[in-house]
Amino acid sequence: MHNMADTYILSNGVKIPAIGFGTWQTPDGESAINAVKEAIKAGYRLIDGASVYGNEKSVGKGIKESDISREELFITSKVWNTERGYASTLKAFEKTLSDLGLDYLDLYLIHWPASSRQFENWEEINIETWQAMIELYKGGKVRSIGVSNFLPHHLKALLSTEITPMVNQIEYHPGYMQKETVDFCTSNKILVEAWSPLGTGRLLSNPDLIQIAEKYNKSTAQICIRWCLQNKTLPLPKSVTPSRIIENLQVFDFEINQEDMQTINQLPYIGGSGLHPDEVDF
Repeated sequence: MHNMADTYILSNGVKIPAIGFGTWQTPDGESAINAVKEAIKAGYRLIDGASVYGNEKSVGKGIKESDISREELFITSKVWNTERGYASTLKAFEKTLSDLGLDYLDLYLIHWPASSRQFENWEEINIETWQAMIELYKGGKVRSIGVSNFLPHHLKALLSTEITPMVNQIEYHPGYMQKETVDFCTSNKILVEAWSPLGTGRLLSNPDLIQIAEKYNKSTAQICIRWCLQNKTLPLPKSVTPSRIIENLQVFDFEINQEDMQTINQLPYIGGSGLHPDEVDF
């Protein structure tokens, strides 16, 4: 990846920008509208959202008020856990489309897998939800479909369906590489998107990362984002601060050497969310 116009190519041939702009925890209203406008102005073309974030109307306004044509943007949303199932997923999609003020989405994801902790028929629920995603894809309402937070045992059932997931968006950052899931996705041509690529404050204040960042005259955030790219994942950094929105995209003018990549790869678990797909209760 050499510049912000670079893309990954999904298994169905659709091109997706190499870095996305996340909107999780971005307050609804002017904050979200302005953040999206600033991101598009800075050069982001992939905007990642979700219905449960509660800010899709504002994200949609930010998109509308930007001076970029819809065709140049790649808009993602996700169906929330309470809307799983065939009919409810289709209904949730229409609400998301309406809230965003768009005619179609570029990517639609199942936000979290149903798990055995909450449902005896968890696999059946995931399949039903996925069948709705396939319906939306075949109907031309979304250009690509995928999942989020799915582990290999959640994914296996979907691989036997008519259309397999093109994307799996998972928590991925230094100290939390989820190697088994990433390897499984890679072997099945599923692109891994990295949510929370900057981890938490603890991650950005890690001495090893700070030392490496100083070596390249970059911020620790830029090191984390570049590290994701060099590990062939798609990072989704988020910020509401214009200077950081710009900074997080300035990661194409350097490359982390192999020794430093190895150092980062070997970092212990230092800044994760603690959320596990089989253990969450929401």
